[in-house]
Amino acid sequence: MQKIFLSLWILFFCGLLSANPLGPERKVESNTVFSERDPKIKIEVPKTARYIGADRWNLYEIADCEIHVFVEADEEKNIKKYYWIQFESYLPSKPEYSYNYRGGNDMLIAGLDFNVRARFGSTSDPIKSGSDLERVVNLISASGYKLPADIMNVRFIHLLDNTKRKELMIIYGEDLSPTGLRTTDLIGDGTIHPKWTAIEAALLDRAKQNIKFYPQK
Repeated sequence: MQKIFLSLWILFFCGLLSANPLGPERKVESNTVFSERDPKIKIEVPKTARYIGADRWNLYEIADCEIHVFVEADEEKNIKKYYWIQFESYLPSKPEYSYNYRGGNDMLIAGLDFNVRARFGSTSDPIKSGSDLERVVNLISASGYKLPADIMNVRFIHLLDNTKRKELMIIYGEDLSPTGLRTTDLIGDGTIHPKWTAIEAALLDRAKQNIKFYPQK
């Protein structure tokens, strides 16, 4: 009876393992992410960036989400720049969902259409439980790296087709402190400081220089 019970428990446990989501399917070599589908592309970041890991899960049980994260940091592991690369698609069980991005600017980069938006903020702001940001922050923490108090970033979104159910998202982020400003300086009175316009333009230029897209046929 004990052997039968043990066998049933092993079968049950193995069944749980097989039911878990698949691990990340995109491959990373040095400073490059290789994706064979959705989309088929090679994404390259600077050689000075260190790869700290990947994760894949069902985001809010509605989308298949896969992330890869690179960082550039000082000797004390204080992050100066980060690269967040995400492949996401709604699950077949959610046919009613599609992506819809408002605001930002539309740009053509390496033959791909991107919606591009720059932002800044404090890393002490609450993080939504179960979010993709939470997963990225967990990867960073688990690797021993520390986010700066204030950051600025550029988000690139590419929707794969007219169904708008699959996307490629890249977020390039930097420590805000080299600008000599903090989040409270840029939006202290409820309006964005005029200095942000020049900071944003320079940030976008660096993002486009540091991230290279190579669509594959």
